[in-house]
Amino acid sequence: MREYLLTLCITAAVTYLLTGPVRKFAIVAGAMPEIRARDVHREPTPRLGGIAMFFGLCAGLLVADHLTNLDKVFDSSNEPRALLSGAALIWLIGVLDDKFEIDALIKLGGQMIAAGVMVMQGLTILWLPIPGVGTVGLTQWQGTLLTVALVVITINAVNFVDGLDGLAAGMVCIAAAAFFLYAYRIWYGYGIEAAAPATLFAAILMGMCLGFLPHNIHPARIFMGDSGSMLIGLVLAAGAISMTGQIDPDALKLNLGGSTRDTTHAMLPVFIPLVMPLTIIAIPFADLVLAIVRRTWNGQSPFAADRGHLHHRLLEIGHSHSRAVLIMYFWSALIAFGAVAYSVHSASGMWVVLTIVALSFVGLVLLLLPRFTPHAPRWAQHLVPPRYRRRAATEEAAEAHETPEDEQEPAPVPAGVNGATAIGARSRFTDRRKAESSR
Repeated sequence: MREYLLTLCITAAVTYLLTGPVRKFAIVAGAMPEIRARDVHREPTPRLGGIAMFFGLCAGLLVADHLTNLDKVFDSSNEPRALLSGAALIWLIGVLDDKFEIDALIKLGGQMIAAGVMVMQGLTILWLPIPGVGTVGLTQWQGTLLTVALVVITINAVNFVDGLDGLAAGMVCIAAAAFFLYAYRIWYGYGIEAAAPATLFAAILMGMCLGFLPHNIHPARIFMGDSGSMLIGLVLAAGAISMTGQIDPDALKLNLGGSTRDTTHAMLPVFIPLVMPLTIIAIPFADLVLAIVRRTWNGQSPFAADRGHLHHRLLEIGHSHSRAVLIMYFWSALIAFGAVAYSVHSASGMWVVLTIVALSFVGLVLLLLPRFTPHAPRWAQHLVPPRYRRRAATEEAAEAHETPEDEQEPAPVPAGVNGATAIGARSRFTDRRKAESSR
């Protein structure tokens, strides 16, 4: 555990220290695209944060290769080298897209090639555990197609959720933490060496996200861009692939006797690698389905950009930027750690399910909280924040009437002008055309 924590800390430190110089390089290189109508940020922000994350990945693998226990992973398996090869390719494609905005089909082809490079070096799904059936062996073509599909879906899911400051990095970090706990339990608890590469990948992925988050939380000073979102998506998929099809159910020494239900519960540690990638895909996939239905219903193309994504809706109902991100963190953690908890305590699974249901109710209350604006009674108004105090309409009208015309707030700038947000006008900035004409 100490060597994994050391690898995590080194990865986080390298990523954190390099993000500042990378930001300056991105500004000089002109990797600062103009604000689009659907964007949420207010000012042009540099991309290319994936450069620091990639070098953090390289540093983590280099340190792990020189540690006493983790160097056995590199001697007994070619998976770390396969990960580095695929990561370098997908990172290069992301850097080119952040600077030149390459075509979507070219990016999709690059993602498939990166997955194929990992397959050629041994990072592939060999067999598939299916509930009620058992372990099903896959042919070479079946394993290759399934591996490429998992990599492409995970990469695009992470890229799709990258819509708010710190959202993608935080959600992937939460999923990686849950996956690390599961993989470490399989490796240390059951003594299965095949789980060691996935444990290492999860630790490095946590370090990459934790090192980048201080620069990316709202208001973000730099974005990870496609070079970062596709990179962490590939690392997350690589960990799932390393676990799926690499663990022999017989090595777990599971008690598969009894009824079908007992057998399914006993096989949960084998099924979890199939479930864990879905914890990061669940929210983006739901957003994707809703977007397709919404755009098709309105007579638009399913690929037309709009402002109806989940993070846009959270902002529209009254949540602040930071609170919207924390709410999505909450749901990601609930899904990821709930799956791990159910695999560990499958015998008392009903209590785990009831706990998840209770926490889901709490999450719904927090989600709908802006719809309810409670006001304190008049005798307690001086004890609560101003937003919960009642003010008579006559007082508000009098204040508005007494405010001099030259001290009133300027008219809101229409969305899309001078870096206005995708949700509303940027009212705290004056229109530059008026300011220039007055000089």
